[in-house]
Formats: sequence, C-alpha cells, structure tokens
Amino acid sequence: MHFEQFYLGCLAHASYMLASEGEAVVVDPQRDVEIYLQAAEKNQISIRHIFETHLHADFVSGHRELASRTGARIYMGAQAEAAFPHVAVEDGFQLQVGKMRITALETPGHTPESMCFVITDEEKSPAPWAILTGDTLFLGDVGRPDLSKRYTPTQLAGMLYDSLHNKVLTLADEVLVYPAHGAGSLCGRNMRAERVSTIGTERLTNYALQINSREEFIKQLTSNLPARPAYFSQDAEINRTGAPALSDLPALSPIEPAELKTLLAEGAIALDVRPGDQFAAGHVPGSVNIALSGQFASWAGALLGLSASPVLIADSEQTIAEARMRLARVGLEDSRGYLNGGVEAWQQAGLPLATLSQISVGALSDQLGVSDLQVLDVRREPEWEAGHIANALWWPLDNFKVAPPEIDHDIPIAVHCKGGYRSLIACSLLQRAGFQNIVNVVGGFDAWQQAKLPVVTGKPVEA
Repeated sequence: MHFEQFYLGCLAHASYMLASEGEAVVVDPQRDVEIYLQAAEKNQISIRHIFETHLHADFVSGHRELASRTGARIYMGAQAEAAFPHVAVEDGFQLQVGKMRITALETPGHTPESMCFVITDEEKSPAPWAILTGDTLFLGDVGRPDLSKRYTPTQLAGMLYDSLHNKVLTLADEVLVYPAHGAGSLCGRNMRAERVSTIGTERLTNYALQINSREEFIKQLTSNLPARPAYFSQDAEINRTGAPALSDLPALSPIEPAELKTLLAEGAIALDVRPGDQFAAGHVPGSVNIALSGQFASWAGALLGLSASPVLIADSEQTIAEARMRLARVGLEDSRGYLNGGVEAWQQAGLPLATLSQISVGALSDQLGVSDLQVLDVRREPEWEAGHIANALWWPLDNFKVAPPEIDHDIPIAVHCKGGYRSLIACSLLQRAGFQNIVNVVGGFDAWQQAKLPVVTGKPVEA
C-alpha cells in the first residue's frame, strides 16, 4: 500500500494519498491540486477516488477540480447535502481499493456531517492500520463544536463525545491517527505539532479524552472557544457546491502608484505581503502588512473578509502569484490587482513612505514605569492567561476585524504578540486606523521570557 501525507504549513492542513494496485484515493485535498497529480504520476498510480471528512470551514477544497481532471468520484458524508455529483456516504460504508479497505464512520460533533475513515492494509493484517480523523480527533485536541447553523455548540459537543467514545476510541491502541490539521489551525485549541499519533497515545495524553463525563466534556468544549472567523461559514458553503478551478480565475492587473494612491483615498485595501522588517523600514501609507510567512491566508481571510478586493504589494511578480494562490485557498479570490513595481515604484513616483518603529524587549523593559509608553498584547486569551507583561492592555488580533482597541491615539503604544508576526499585522492595522505613536516589540513575548523579564498571570481585561 502506498501512503503519503501532504502538509500545508500556511493553513496547518494535512491531506493524504493512499493507493493499492495502481488505484489511488485522495483525502481532504487542498485547493491547488497539482501536487496530487504530480505524486500520482511519480508513483505511477491513477487517482480514482476523493474522500472529504467534512465540509471544511477554514479552507476551500480542491475536490471538484481534482475530480474534473482525473475522472475520480467524490465521497462525502450524506449529512453534508453536497450540491455536486458525489457518493453520499453513511456509517459502515466500505470501499475496496486493491488490497486496501476504507471503512467510513459517521462521527458528528465538529460538524454534523463529519466522517472518519478507517484504513486496513490487507497485505499486512486484517486489523485496522490507521484512521483518518479529519477534524474529529486532533493530536492533543478535538474539533471545535461551534460551526453549525442547525445545532448549538452544546448539542455538537455532546455528539462529539459520543462519536469519540462509541466509535473512534473502540479501535486498538496501535492504530495510527492522521488528522486534517495540526498546531496553528483555528479548528481546535491545543493541537500538538506532530503529524501522526496513535489511538493509545491520544487516549493517554489528549486532554479532551481525559474528561470523565459527557457533561464535563460539553462544558469544557464550549467554554473559551477561539474567535470564529466570519469566512468559516462562507468556505463551508463554497465546499458544499464545489469551488471552480484556480485556472478559471482572471489574471491580476498591474496598478500604477498614482492609481493606487487614488484607490486608497477611496477606501481600498492595500495588502503588503513582504516580511515584517521590510514593511517596517518603508511601506505605502495605510497599507496592511500580513507577511507570506506564518498563517498568512488564515489571517487575511479573518481580518479582511472574503469580499475584500485588496491591491497586493510585493517585491516580485512571483511573490504576487504565490500570495494570490494562498488567498484563493481560503476563498479570497477577488484581488483588485497589484502595485506595479512594488514599493520601489511608489517611491520613484515621488510618493511618501510610512515607517514603523521597533523596540527590543530590553529597551521596552527599561522604558516601562519611567515613560508613558503603554503595552498592547494582541495574543489570544489562553496565551495571556498563561503569562503576560504587568499592566499591559489586551486586545486580541481576532478582534481587529470588528474594531481597533479603544485607546488614546496620542499615547505611545508598544504592540507585542508571541513572536512578532501578529503584532506587525496589528501595528499596520492601527496605523491604518490613524494611530501615530505605534512601536512593534521585536521577538514578542517569547523574547521577553527568554530575557527572563517579569511575567504575571490572570484573566485579561480588554483594552
């Protein structure tokens, strides 16, 4: 049996290819499907089946394009009510592919239509070898239960408890666990960074599986949930109907500096995807910085929304193409164009650049208490509770979609996150909102702790 995991770090998304006797299955494909076609050609196998564990909310699936290009059939849980040609899968469904058997388990909880797929490699053993758990069971966590319009989080959490204990955890301890997401995904809270585990390991170490009662499980799963981006429900609907091929998207138009200046005055969004240090050194005034490193597409979708039509700013057309593809992976397809020639062309046109000051944690520590510099922490609530800088203000980056923090525009603000990625995004949004005295903390809270500077704990109070 051939087995391959594809991990997309930008979305913390794992997809899979399995094959036996020349016939292949792809599970939870990403939007750009070329990687599966290349893998199939390399291994001399043919993609004949595409399985979806559920209607993904955090990315747009490539199932429709992959099926069109290969002739493969799509399999999806019957509860999804998918609006494209597919096989509606119910509990106990089996597919024999060569000497490999796939058995479907209906495991509602993360979403009503969630499925897990048990894989048996009959060449080696008649017993199950692995389970592809989608967003039902992660490594160290389980799926969030608040992504349904039909069911309340309490109802879904109860379903998830039953799915885990009555189906998934009935498998033997040695069965491998392959989820659809890893650390960094918003589909859970406490995922580990590893890419594979076992039922036995999760049974012993996964906090959610240590909860003794159904009632307590529901209580813990429905409290302190991370913010749910508005685009999640939109992506689920896109996946219900099937997204068009990436090749169908129109080419991006080059936009000259003078035109961009006019567009910005009319309220357009300029999205600068360069590294944070380059943005800080000089950028188009009012532009938003979400660097291609890190969770670029997720933050763009969460903070800009799928209806945004940003003008992209980068140093090369290759980087523009990469940013455009990553945005399309979450359904943000309507980019207005790109700044022709980048920031250099803007400067050559005689237009002014804005800058962003940065400060080390040592310098920040020296200024606290002896100046009016205030600290703004943009991490999520569990991060804050685990430790934060004394007297800091708290406004998680997720909240910036609604509004910037209500703080005095004239007070100097030092912004930090865990490592510096989110704080640069926040700084750019604050500058766009009219804040002038903004400084980014280099290295974030990680650098603060590494410098052994004082830390306090406790519940946050929003700015």
